[in-house]
Amino acid sequence: MTIPQALQLAVQRHQARRLAEAEALYRQILAVQPRHADAIHLLGVIAHQVGRYDQAVDLICQAIALSPNHPVAHSNLGKALGAMGRLDEAIASYRRALALRPDYLDVCNNLGVALAQQGQLGEAVAAYRRAIELQPNSPDAYSNWGAALAAQGRFDEAMAAYRRAIELKPDFPEAHNKLGNALWEQGHFDEAILAYRRAIELKPDFPEAHNNLGAALSERGQLGEAITACRRALELKPDYPKAHNNLGNALREAGRFDESTAAYRRAIELDPHFPESYYNLGIALRSGDQPGEAVAAFRRAIALKPDFAEAHNHLGIALAQQGQFDEAIAAYRRALELKSDDPNAHSNLGNALRERGELVEAIASYRRALQARPEHAWAHSNLIFALHFHPGQNAGTISAEHQLWNRQFSDPLKQFLRPHANSRDPERRLRVGYVSPDFRDHAVGRFVLPLFERHDRERFEVLCYSGVTQADWMTERLRALASNWRSTVGVPDHRLAEMIREDGIDILVDLSLHTAGNRLTLFARQPAPVQVSWLGYPGGAGLGAIACRLTDAHIDPIGSRSRGTACSTEEAVRLPDCWCCYDPVEEAPEINALPALSAADVTFGSLNNLTKVHDGVLALWARVLEAVKRSRLLMFCPVGQARESVWSFFGARGIAAERVELADRLPRREYLRLYQRIDLGLDPFPCNGMTTTCDALWMGVPVLTLPGDMPVSRAGLSLLSTIGLGELAASSEEDYVRLAVEWAGNLPRLAELRATLRARMQASPLMDAPRFARNVEVAYQKMWQRWKG
Repeated sequence: MTIPQALQLAVQRHQARRLAEAEALYRQILAVQPRHADAIHLLGVIAHQVGRYDQAVDLICQAIALSPNHPVAHSNLGKALGAMGRLDEAIASYRRALALRPDYLDVCNNLGVALAQQGQLGEAVAAYRRAIELQPNSPDAYSNWGAALAAQGRFDEAMAAYRRAIELKPDFPEAHNKLGNALWEQGHFDEAILAYRRAIELKPDFPEAHNNLGAALSERGQLGEAITACRRALELKPDYPKAHNNLGNALREAGRFDESTAAYRRAIELDPHFPESYYNLGIALRSGDQPGEAVAAFRRAIALKPDFAEAHNHLGIALAQQGQFDEAIAAYRRALELKSDDPNAHSNLGNALRERGELVEAIASYRRALQARPEHAWAHSNLIFALHFHPGQNAGTISAEHQLWNRQFSDPLKQFLRPHANSRDPERRLRVGYVSPDFRDHAVGRFVLPLFERHDRERFEVLCYSGVTQADWMTERLRALASNWRSTVGVPDHRLAEMIREDGIDILVDLSLHTAGNRLTLFARQPAPVQVSWLGYPGGAGLGAIACRLTDAHIDPIGSRSRGTACSTEEAVRLPDCWCCYDPVEEAPEINALPALSAADVTFGSLNNLTKVHDGVLALWARVLEAVKRSRLLMFCPVGQARESVWSFFGARGIAAERVELADRLPRREYLRLYQRIDLGLDPFPCNGMTTTCDALWMGVPVLTLPGDMPVSRAGLSLLSTIGLGELAASSEEDYVRLAVEWAGNLPRLAELRATLRARMQASPLMDAPRFARNVEVAYQKMWQRWKG
């Protein structure tokens, strides 16, 4: 056999993938002719094919030294170098091959791939465009071109390239998958899902397409299908970090936090340098009420990717969850340095500033969030909620924001309104649905408990739509009182609305208004014939789809047109006694003797959130301390800059720092014990205390309040009047100071009231749960009668 014949046979065996036989023949040729360039080159190709990249590079370089103008050898050298990650050298080899053979299609494609991997996207696009010029009907060239365009963020052009690839080759699963990715990036999730499904139909064992399908389904709220898709990707490719990460996302959205954290940890185990998985792990840990571990996860994500704006933002959320507001604010500001138009970071910064009592700055942050994204419903709710705390806001401002919220988020949903088919049988039991993210150890959970326990089950069926992400003992107690309990975690509005319709809810009660986690956009779809707001705070949500709100004659005086009423579109349905019912739930500490009887000073106190304590409140309290010389103040204030600001404020008014004690957040029992050190409570304004006032009274501490003309500023009057202590409501700031002086100067009277307050509460309508439940039920019946006609 001649050398040409041997080479021809070797190439045949090589093309037939009979690599061992081909290699033996190439070596036989070299034994006879050691400088045979083609045999050396092709031995190098085999080395590359079997993963011996160092040997491949060495052999192909030898061949090129013998035959410098061999374009195929330069191309194959580029492939071997690329496989070793030596991209600069690979690119140089591809360029040399093209210099020798400008119409070399495969090299154009391979050069594009290497350039894209190197981040030279503009040049990669040019290389793929040249490949298309050389072969206009190459689906691979169009697919690669699309990938480079997508990497540049040119998604419309990328989609056009992918569609051309699919037109040329309809059964091209990789192109369908890439098209899905481009559609996903543009937010076209339904179309992306169709593209991924087509890729899987063409190639059922395509793990990347299953993974991408899972991510898109998760975005659409189809969490069960998303979890199935991600698990299928992992069956096909168990060591697939991205699929573990996406599985974690779907599980987290479904509220399955333990499973989601396990998925993220597996992704991190497989790829310890995967910042997105640390970030997602942090979100799951925070949602699962593990903020300390969440902080560590976010910090690791940031260490791996310092410019990760979203991780800085969520680090701030976890820090705020721990009460570390200064650190949270710093994290949000860093997020905004990296991404100045991030509405979430602006809104979260507003939340932290609000918790630190900086209302003007908080409101400004919410407005910046809305400038960045006018359709950000939660940021707009945060703004509306914050306006209720600020003394400088008026009915016009709040009403205007309510109207804007309705135009932006409620009016577009009117297209989904449908008639209700609820039975109008006057004898049947009504189905009442309660919607809240706070069916837990939270003020909302504590105030709904007496109603749930005393609802007349023969006339009313109670269903709960719970957004609780981390259930606790209160969640389980409330769940046991509901005939049906549905988790709304991860359930989009349109699906939840259908669920409520299918449940045949007659009266749907919103317990949030504009507080965190509200589902007002659900109520805008009017899934129930009668919709009511209650409890989030005194007042209304201003939502046209909610017809009524529960209140009382102290919060909304009959015949008045207060600025609070002007803020609300709902009809004020006044309960006969009080708009709420108090139940201390757990056993509270004993009421001790009046502290001032054995101390040198009278201690005033307020354990309200600092959000309610603006400069006007502090100034009035300073006047109280000045008027009562032997007195001190105990108030809540988080650790950090806020404390320095409070002490500085009092110091500027001649009140020494030692007269102002600032307490931090405490577990409930320790918090209640603080009242054992307070003689007389001070209610903030314009947003009064609710839970804190009830707790103070339960611990024997009377509370001075200053009613205003908004519902949120008349809650104190409502509570005090319900237990027969309306005399503690001041008519003006001067009267507030006068009452403080008068009560502080009459310690026997204070001591007597302290000893009898708990019994007074128990005997009053404020703690008469059966009476309160009947009042609410009568109100529901009237609303229902009006609807059914």
